[in-house]
Amino acid sequence: MPTTDGLYLGLISGTSADGIDAALVRFDEGRPSLVAGLTHPWDDTLRRRILAVAQDEDRLALDDYGRLDVAVAHAFTDAAQAVLAKAKVSHTAVAAIGSHGQTIRHRPDGPLPFTLQIGDPSVIAERCGIDTIADFRRADVAAGGQGAPLVPAFHATVLRPENGARVVLNLGGIANVTRLSAAGDVTGFDTGPANGLMDAWCLRHRGEAFDRDGRFAASGSVDATLLAELLDDAYFVLPPPKSTGREHFHLTWLDTHPRVADNTPEDVQATLLALSAVSIADAIERHAGDASDVVACGGGVHNAALMRALAERLPGRELVTSSVFGIDPDFMEAMAFAWLAYRRLRGEPGNLASVTGARGPRLLGALYAAP
Repeated sequence: MPTTDGLYLGLISGTSADGIDAALVRFDEGRPSLVAGLTHPWDDTLRRRILAVAQDEDRLALDDYGRLDVAVAHAFTDAAQAVLAKAKVSHTAVAAIGSHGQTIRHRPDGPLPFTLQIGDPSVIAERCGIDTIADFRRADVAAGGQGAPLVPAFHATVLRPENGARVVLNLGGIANVTRLSAAGDVTGFDTGPANGLMDAWCLRHRGEAFDRDGRFAASGSVDATLLAELLDDAYFVLPPPKSTGREHFHLTWLDTHPRVADNTPEDVQATLLALSAVSIADAIERHAGDASDVVACGGGVHNAALMRALAERLPGRELVTSSVFGIDPDFMEAMAFAWLAYRRLRGEPGNLASVTGARGPRLLGALYAAP
Protein backbone atom coordinates (compact mmCIF):
# COMPACT_ATOMS: atom_id res chain seq x y z
CA MET A 1 0.00 0.00 0.00
CA PRO A 2 1.52 3.37 -0.99
CA THR A 3 2.26 5.68 1.94
CA THR A 4 4.59 8.23 0.31
CA ASP A 5 4.39 11.18 -2.05
CA GLY A 6 3.06 10.93 -5.58
CA LEU A 7 -0.12 11.53 -7.53
CA TYR A 8 -3.56 11.47 -5.92
CA LEU A 9 -6.95 12.29 -7.38
CA GLY A 10 -9.70 14.16 -5.52
CA LEU A 11 -13.39 14.10 -6.47
CA ILE A 12 -16.31 16.09 -5.05
CA SER A 13 -19.74 17.32 -6.00
CA GLY A 14 -21.04 19.98 -3.64
CA THR A 15 -24.41 20.97 -2.26
CA SER A 16 -25.59 22.58 -5.48
CA ALA A 17 -24.57 19.54 -7.55
CA ASP A 18 -23.54 21.92 -10.31
CA GLY A 19 -20.73 19.66 -11.49
CA ILE A 20 -18.18 17.10 -10.31
CA ASP A 21 -14.83 18.70 -9.53
CA ALA A 22 -11.83 16.48 -10.23
CA ALA A 23 -8.30 17.42 -9.20
CA LEU A 24 -5.11 15.52 -9.93
CA VAL A 25 -2.66 16.50 -7.21
CA ARG A 26 1.04 15.81 -6.74
CA PHE A 27 2.45 15.58 -3.22
CA ASP A 28 6.15 16.36 -2.85
CA GLU A 29 7.34 16.01 0.75
CA GLY A 30 3.75 16.59 1.76
CA ARG A 31 3.35 19.78 -0.27
CA PRO A 32 0.41 19.59 -2.69
CA SER A 33 0.36 21.07 -6.18
CA LEU A 34 -2.41 20.87 -8.75
CA VAL A 35 -1.42 18.96 -11.87
CA ALA A 36 -4.80 19.21 -13.61
CA GLY A 37 -8.37 20.00 -12.72
CA LEU A 38 -11.73 20.01 -14.45
CA THR A 39 -15.42 20.23 -13.66
CA HIS A 40 -17.37 17.38 -15.20
CA PRO A 41 -21.03 18.19 -15.96
CA TRP A 42 -23.90 16.20 -14.55
CA ASP A 43 -26.49 14.68 -16.81
CA ASP A 44 -29.40 17.08 -16.33
CA THR A 45 -31.92 14.38 -15.40
CA LEU A 46 -29.54 12.86 -12.84
CA ARG A 47 -28.77 16.27 -11.35
CA ARG A 48 -32.45 17.10 -10.90
CA ARG A 49 -32.95 13.73 -9.24
CA ILE A 50 -30.08 14.37 -6.83
CA LEU A 51 -31.38 17.82 -5.92
CA ALA A 52 -34.91 16.56 -5.34
CA VAL A 53 -33.66 13.83 -3.01
CA ALA A 54 -31.21 16.12 -1.22
CA GLN A 55 -33.89 18.59 -0.19
CA ASP A 56 -36.32 15.88 0.85
CA GLU A 57 -38.76 16.53 -1.99
CA ASP A 58 -38.69 12.87 -2.92
CA ARG A 59 -38.42 9.84 -0.66
CA LEU A 60 -36.56 6.93 -2.22
CA ALA A 61 -37.49 3.28 -2.35
CA LEU A 62 -34.49 1.07 -1.65
CA ASP A 63 -34.21 0.03 -5.29
CA ASP A 64 -34.21 3.67 -6.38
CA TYR A 65 -31.56 4.50 -3.79
CA GLY A 66 -29.32 1.67 -5.00
CA ARG A 67 -29.61 2.75 -8.62
CA LEU A 68 -28.91 6.39 -7.76
CA ASP A 69 -25.84 5.37 -5.74
CA VAL A 70 -24.41 3.51 -8.73
CA ALA A 71 -25.40 6.17 -11.28
CA VAL A 72 -23.55 8.81 -9.25
CA ALA A 73 -20.52 6.51 -9.03
CA HIS A 74 -20.40 6.16 -12.81
CA ALA A 75 -20.54 9.95 -13.17
CA PHE A 76 -17.69 10.32 -10.67
CA THR A 77 -15.70 7.71 -12.59
CA ASP A 78 -16.22 9.61 -15.82
CA ALA A 79 -14.89 12.75 -14.11
CA ALA A 80 -11.82 10.91 -12.84
CA GLN A 81 -11.04 9.43 -16.24
CA ALA A 82 -11.55 12.81 -17.91
CA VAL A 83 -9.01 14.57 -15.70
CA LEU A 84 -6.48 11.76 -16.24
CA ALA A 85 -6.98 12.11 -19.99
CA LYS A 86 -6.55 15.87 -19.74
CA ALA A 87 -3.27 15.42 -17.85
CA LYS A 88 -2.18 12.52 -20.11
CA VAL A 89 -1.50 10.46 -16.99
CA SER A 90 -2.04 6.69 -16.75
CA HIS A 91 -4.21 5.37 -13.96
CA THR A 92 -1.26 3.23 -12.90
CA ALA A 93 0.60 6.39 -11.83
CA VAL A 94 -2.07 7.41 -9.30
CA ALA A 95 -1.68 6.18 -5.72
CA ALA A 96 -5.32 6.65 -4.73
CA ILE A 97 -8.56 8.48 -5.39
CA GLY A 98 -10.23 10.43 -2.59
CA SER A 99 -13.95 10.54 -3.42
CA HIS A 100 -16.21 12.70 -1.29
CA GLY A 101 -19.31 11.50 -3.12
CA GLN A 102 -22.59 13.40 -3.33
CA THR A 103 -24.22 14.36 -0.05
CA ILE A 104 -27.93 13.62 -0.06
CA ARG A 105 -28.56 14.02 3.66
CA HIS A 106 -26.61 15.51 6.56
CA ARG A 107 -28.11 15.21 10.06
CA PRO A 108 -25.20 15.44 12.52
CA ASP A 109 -27.41 16.39 15.48
CA GLY A 110 -30.10 14.56 17.39
CA PRO A 111 -30.20 11.18 19.14
CA LEU A 112 -29.00 9.23 16.07
CA PRO A 113 -26.77 11.58 14.06
CA PHE A 114 -25.74 10.58 10.55
CA THR A 115 -24.39 11.88 7.27
CA LEU A 116 -24.95 10.20 3.92
CA GLN A 117 -22.90 10.52 0.73
CA ILE A 118 -23.56 8.39 -2.33
CA GLY A 119 -21.44 7.32 -5.29
CA ASP A 120 -20.47 3.66 -4.77
CA PRO A 121 -16.65 3.71 -4.36
CA SER A 122 -16.40 0.07 -5.42
CA VAL A 123 -17.62 1.10 -8.88
CA ILE A 124 -15.03 3.90 -9.03
CA ALA A 125 -12.20 1.58 -7.98
CA GLU A 126 -13.29 -1.10 -10.45
CA ARG A 127 -13.65 1.18 -13.46
CA CYS A 128 -10.61 3.36 -12.76
CA GLY A 129 -8.30 0.58 -11.59
CA ILE A 130 -7.20 2.82 -8.71
CA ASP A 131 -7.57 2.27 -4.97
CA THR A 132 -10.36 4.55 -3.81
CA ILE A 133 -10.83 6.14 -0.40
CA ALA A 134 -14.38 7.25 0.40
CA ASP A 135 -16.85 7.75 3.25
CA PHE A 136 -14.75 10.44 4.90
CA ARG A 137 -17.38 12.03 7.12
CA ARG A 138 -18.95 9.24 9.13
CA ALA A 139 -16.00 8.47 11.42
CA ASP A 140 -16.05 12.06 12.65
CA VAL A 141 -19.83 11.91 13.22
CA ALA A 142 -19.42 8.63 15.10
CA ALA A 143 -16.92 10.44 17.35
CA GLY A 144 -19.50 13.09 18.21
CA GLY A 145 -18.45 15.56 15.52
CA GLN A 146 -20.35 17.38 12.83
CA GLY A 147 -18.55 15.53 10.05
CA ALA A 148 -18.15 18.91 8.35
CA PRO A 149 -16.50 21.01 7.28
CA LEU A 150 -13.43 18.89 6.62
CA VAL A 151 -11.54 21.33 4.40
CA PRO A 152 -10.21 23.59 7.21
CA ALA A 153 -7.45 21.07 7.94
CA PHE A 154 -6.32 21.38 4.32
CA HIS A 155 -6.65 25.18 4.45
CA ALA A 156 -4.26 25.12 7.41
CA THR A 157 -1.76 23.15 5.32
CA VAL A 158 -1.71 25.52 2.35
CA LEU A 159 -2.86 28.96 3.57
CA ARG A 160 -1.69 29.49 7.16
CA PRO A 161 -0.66 33.16 7.56
CA GLU A 162 2.80 34.22 8.62
CA ASN A 163 1.35 36.79 11.02
CA GLY A 164 -1.97 37.42 12.70
CA ALA A 165 -5.15 35.68 11.53
CA ARG A 166 -6.74 34.88 8.19
CA VAL A 167 -10.14 33.65 7.05
CA VAL A 168 -10.54 31.16 4.22
CA LEU A 169 -14.05 31.40 2.79
CA ASN A 170 -15.43 28.55 0.71
CA LEU A 171 -18.33 29.68 -1.46
CA GLY A 172 -19.99 26.44 -2.47
CA GLY A 173 -23.68 25.64 -2.23
CA ILE A 174 -23.15 26.21 1.50
CA ALA A 175 -20.55 28.69 2.74
CA ASN A 176 -17.97 27.68 5.27
CA VAL A 177 -15.29 29.75 6.94
CA THR A 178 -11.94 28.72 8.37
CA ARG A 179 -10.05 30.93 10.79
CA LEU A 180 -6.31 30.33 10.66
CA SER A 181 -3.69 31.92 12.88
CA ALA A 182 0.05 32.14 12.63
CA ALA A 183 0.15 30.38 16.01
CA GLY A 184 -1.43 27.31 14.43
CA ASP A 185 -4.92 27.19 15.90
CA VAL A 186 -7.74 26.41 13.47
CA THR A 187 -11.49 26.83 13.76
CA GLY A 188 -14.21 26.63 11.14
CA PHE A 189 -17.90 26.03 10.48
CA ASP A 190 -20.68 26.31 7.92
CA THR A 191 -22.20 29.79 7.95
CA GLY A 192 -25.31 28.96 5.89
CA PRO A 193 -26.20 29.47 2.23
CA ALA A 194 -23.68 30.64 -0.36
CA ASN A 195 -24.78 29.62 -3.86
CA GLY A 196 -27.25 26.81 -3.11
CA LEU A 197 -30.45 28.79 -2.66
CA MET A 198 -29.58 31.16 -5.49
CA ASP A 199 -28.85 28.23 -7.80
CA ALA A 200 -32.13 26.53 -6.93
CA TRP A 201 -34.14 29.73 -7.40
CA CYS A 202 -32.39 30.40 -10.71
CA LEU A 203 -33.18 26.88 -11.90
CA ARG A 204 -36.82 27.28 -10.94
CA HIS A 205 -37.32 30.63 -12.66
CA ARG A 206 -34.70 30.69 -15.43
CA GLY A 207 -34.13 27.02 -16.14
CA GLU A 208 -30.41 27.65 -15.61
CA ALA A 209 -28.21 25.82 -13.13
CA PHE A 210 -26.68 29.00 -11.69
CA ASP A 211 -26.81 32.78 -11.87
CA ARG A 212 -23.94 33.64 -14.19
CA ASP A 213 -21.97 36.60 -12.81
CA GLY A 214 -24.90 37.33 -10.50
CA ARG A 215 -26.74 39.10 -13.32
CA PHE A 216 -30.16 37.73 -12.31
CA ALA A 217 -29.65 39.04 -8.76
CA ALA A 218 -28.25 42.35 -10.02
CA SER A 219 -31.45 42.92 -12.02
CA GLY A 220 -33.54 42.94 -8.83
CA SER A 221 -33.77 44.85 -5.57
CA VAL A 222 -33.36 43.53 -2.04
CA ASP A 223 -36.53 43.23 0.03
CA ALA A 224 -35.20 44.32 3.42
CA THR A 225 -38.17 42.88 5.29
CA LEU A 226 -37.84 39.48 3.63
CA LEU A 227 -34.09 39.54 4.25
CA ALA A 228 -34.67 40.17 7.95
CA GLU A 229 -37.15 37.28 8.09
CA LEU A 230 -34.68 34.91 6.43
CA LEU A 231 -31.87 36.00 8.75
CA ASP A 232 -34.12 35.22 11.70
CA ASP A 233 -33.52 31.50 11.14
CA ALA A 234 -32.13 29.95 14.31
CA TYR A 235 -29.17 28.38 12.49
CA PHE A 236 -27.42 31.72 12.04
CA VAL A 237 -27.05 32.32 15.77
CA LEU A 238 -26.04 28.79 16.73
CA PRO A 239 -22.49 28.70 18.08
CA PRO A 240 -19.87 26.53 16.34
CA PRO A 241 -19.22 23.69 15.84
CA LYS A 242 -22.06 23.52 13.36
CA SER A 243 -22.76 22.37 9.83
CA THR A 244 -25.71 22.44 7.50
CA GLY A 245 -26.82 21.65 3.95
CA ARG A 246 -29.63 21.51 1.45
CA GLU A 247 -31.80 19.51 3.85
CA HIS A 248 -32.18 22.77 5.82
CA PHE A 249 -31.68 25.65 3.37
CA HIS A 250 -33.81 24.66 0.38
CA LEU A 251 -36.67 26.09 -1.67
CA THR A 252 -39.34 24.57 0.57
CA TRP A 253 -37.74 26.47 3.49
CA LEU A 254 -37.72 29.63 1.39
CA ASP A 255 -41.35 29.20 0.34
CA THR A 256 -42.48 29.10 3.98
CA HIS A 257 -41.85 32.87 4.07
CA PRO A 258 -45.03 34.55 2.72
CA ARG A 259 -43.22 37.64 1.39
CA VAL A 260 -41.50 35.49 -1.24
CA ALA A 261 -44.75 35.28 -3.19
CA ASP A 262 -45.13 39.07 -3.04
CA ASN A 263 -41.84 39.70 -4.83
CA THR A 264 -40.67 39.33 -8.40
CA PRO A 265 -38.24 36.46 -9.05
CA GLU A 266 -35.35 38.87 -9.58
CA ASP A 267 -36.06 40.64 -6.28
CA VAL A 268 -36.05 37.32 -4.45
CA GLN A 269 -32.75 36.45 -6.13
CA ALA A 270 -31.28 39.78 -5.05
CA THR A 271 -32.48 39.11 -1.51
CA LEU A 272 -30.97 35.62 -1.52
CA LEU A 273 -27.64 37.06 -2.58
CA ALA A 274 -27.87 39.57 0.25
CA LEU A 275 -28.72 36.71 2.65
CA SER A 276 -25.50 34.94 1.70
CA ALA A 277 -23.36 38.06 1.95
CA VAL A 278 -24.81 39.30 5.24
CA SER A 279 -24.78 35.92 7.01
CA ILE A 280 -21.19 35.25 5.90
CA ALA A 281 -19.94 38.70 6.92
CA ASP A 282 -21.73 38.50 10.27
CA ALA A 283 -20.19 35.08 10.96
CA ILE A 284 -16.70 36.38 10.17
CA GLU A 285 -17.21 39.42 12.39
CA ARG A 286 -18.44 37.30 15.33
CA HIS A 287 -15.97 34.44 15.13
CA ALA A 288 -12.92 35.76 13.24
CA GLY A 289 -13.02 39.47 13.90
CA ASP A 290 -9.23 39.64 14.17
CA ALA A 291 -8.65 38.39 10.61
CA SER A 292 -6.98 40.93 8.33
CA ASP A 293 -7.73 39.16 5.06
CA VAL A 294 -10.35 36.84 3.59
CA VAL A 295 -9.27 34.32 0.98
CA ALA A 296 -12.23 33.11 -1.10
CA CYS A 297 -12.51 29.89 -3.07
CA GLY A 298 -15.30 27.80 -4.60
CA GLY A 299 -17.68 28.49 -7.43
CA GLY A 300 -19.05 31.63 -5.81
CA VAL A 301 -15.87 33.55 -6.61
CA HIS A 302 -17.19 33.77 -10.19
CA ASN A 303 -20.37 35.53 -9.04
CA ALA A 304 -19.24 39.13 -9.41
CA ALA A 305 -22.31 40.50 -7.63
CA LEU A 306 -21.74 38.24 -4.62
CA MET A 307 -18.06 39.18 -4.40
CA ARG A 308 -18.95 42.89 -4.53
CA ALA A 309 -21.56 42.43 -1.80
CA LEU A 310 -19.06 40.60 0.39
CA ALA A 311 -16.38 43.26 -0.12
CA GLU A 312 -18.87 45.95 0.93
CA ARG A 313 -19.70 44.05 4.11
CA LEU A 314 -16.10 43.29 5.04
CA PRO A 315 -14.63 46.78 5.40
CA GLY A 316 -11.06 46.92 6.55
CA ARG A 317 -10.36 43.39 5.36
CA GLU A 318 -8.74 42.48 2.07
CA LEU A 319 -10.91 40.09 0.04
CA VAL A 320 -8.95 38.04 -2.50
CA THR A 321 -9.30 34.64 -4.13
CA SER A 322 -7.01 31.71 -3.48
CA SER A 323 -5.48 32.23 -6.93
CA VAL A 324 -3.35 34.96 -5.28
CA PHE A 325 -1.64 32.11 -3.43
CA GLY A 326 -1.34 29.90 -6.51
CA ILE A 327 -4.36 27.71 -5.73
CA ASP A 328 -7.16 27.52 -8.29
CA PRO A 329 -10.32 28.49 -6.35
CA ASP A 330 -12.40 26.06 -8.41
CA PHE A 331 -10.44 23.04 -7.18
CA MET A 332 -9.61 23.79 -3.56
CA GLU A 333 -12.16 21.27 -2.24
CA ALA A 334 -11.25 18.55 -4.74
CA MET A 335 -7.59 19.04 -3.78
CA ALA A 336 -8.61 18.70 -0.13
CA PHE A 337 -10.07 15.25 -0.78
CA ALA A 338 -6.94 14.18 -2.63
CA TRP A 339 -5.08 15.35 0.51
CA LEU A 340 -7.44 13.38 2.75
CA ALA A 341 -6.75 10.25 0.68
CA TYR A 342 -3.02 10.96 1.06
CA ARG A 343 -3.48 11.27 4.83
CA ARG A 344 -5.51 8.07 4.97
CA LEU A 345 -2.84 6.02 3.24
CA ARG A 346 -0.24 7.45 5.59
CA GLY A 347 -2.36 6.46 8.59
CA GLU A 348 -2.76 10.09 9.68
CA PRO A 349 -5.98 11.68 10.97
CA GLY A 350 -7.93 13.93 8.65
CA ASN A 351 -10.30 15.80 10.96
CA LEU A 352 -9.75 18.67 13.39
CA ALA A 353 -11.70 18.37 16.62
CA SER A 354 -11.44 22.16 17.01
CA VAL A 355 -13.57 22.44 13.87
CA THR A 356 -16.02 19.55 13.98
CA GLY A 357 -16.35 19.06 17.73
CA ALA A 358 -15.36 15.38 17.55
CA ARG A 359 -13.90 13.73 20.62
CA GLY A 360 -10.49 13.71 19.00
CA PRO A 361 -8.54 13.11 15.81
CA ARG A 362 -9.79 10.25 13.66
CA LEU A 363 -8.55 8.35 10.63
CA LEU A 364 -11.06 9.27 7.95
CA GLY A 365 -12.22 7.22 4.99
CA ALA A 366 -12.46 3.56 4.04
CA LEU A 367 -10.30 1.89 1.41
CA TYR A 368 -11.90 0.21 -1.59
CA ALA A 369 -9.18 -1.71 -3.37
CA ALA A 370 -8.79 -1.71 -7.13
CA PRO A 371 -8.80 -5.08 -8.91
